[in-house]
Amino acid sequence: MIYEYPEVTAPIRQGDVFIGLPRIDLSLERVVIAGESEERIATWAEIAANNAPVSVIVPARPVAAMVATQDCDALRSRDINLCEIRDFRDVERKSKDTQAAKAWKDIITQHARINQKWFYLPPDSRIGFDRKMAVDFMVTLRVPRADLEALRILRKGRLNSIADEHFRERIAEFFRRYPYDEWYPLDREEFAAYRREYSDVVPFAWQEPPDPSGGHP
Repeated sequence: MIYEYPEVTAPIRQGDVFIGLPRIDLSLERVVIAGESEERIATWAEIAANNAPVSVIVPARPVAAMVATQDCDALRSRDINLCEIRDFRDVERKSKDTQAAKAWKDIITQHARINQKWFYLPPDSRIGFDRKMAVDFMVTLRVPRADLEALRILRKGRLNSIADEHFRERIAEFFRRYPYDEWYPLDREEFAAYRREYSDVVPFAWQEPPDPSGGHP
């Protein structure tokens, strides 16, 4: 559909899909330090206070990821940044119980415009996706460029020109987006209606209900 399948020798580009790259999960509260005789546990705050390098043991697991680094930097920079690819239902919570094609259509088109935190990837057996997937812009990996070039056998495909142009714009929107509480311009009645759908939101002063004592919120 939206993929191409480059030769192994082709240069790494933005939009390349790698399957099996390591994601490292480091707990800052429980760091396993490898010693000459035995391992010991410390917090990262303790390690940072000593201001000395240490060798640590961290868990790693293979994940799918898409190259986020721009083409020009992917050719010569020391490191390449990628975003993890995960099951679409895990990335977009509104799709948890989606089954009908019409409902999927609305999520893939309408919510893709609203939610800037992911990029939709359709299934493709050749690339290794047996279900709907998504690039999660919130989860990034950094890999040395030379190491990634040596592992180009793990590259299973890349976005075609149409999808790549869209991906480039979406990831740019994500990193330049202005964070704000979208409900701030609502009046009290409008905010009350909004809160019925999103119960965890916190009102601004002008959205608080009137003070029964006659004071002003």
